[in-house]
Amino acid sequence: MLGTIIGLIVIGIIAGYIARLVVPGRSGLGIGGTLLLGIVGSFVGGFLGYLLFGRNSGGDGFIQPSSWIGSIIGAIIVLAIYQATRGRNRTRA
Repeated sequence: MLGTIIGLIVIGIIAGYIARLVVPGRSGLGIGGTLLLGIVGSFVGGFLGYLLFGRNSGGDGFIQPSSWIGSIIGAIIVLAIYQATRGRNRTRA
């Protein structure tokens, strides 16, 4: 159980960092925000993968190439939405 939690944190940090590298613009996120971005992105990527492909057909465990790719894509989507809404809020103020 503890190993799974640590693994999810590591995947979250890596997915969030890659998303920050891919999405242009300043994100203004620290390490905690990057971790949260990666974790939320993992959920988004997993949900989208479930909607598109149905049940998990990639085998057992969470450390699979498809879960990594889904986490990164989900984190990119979440970061793009975050930057779009943050930019809109700053122009109103």
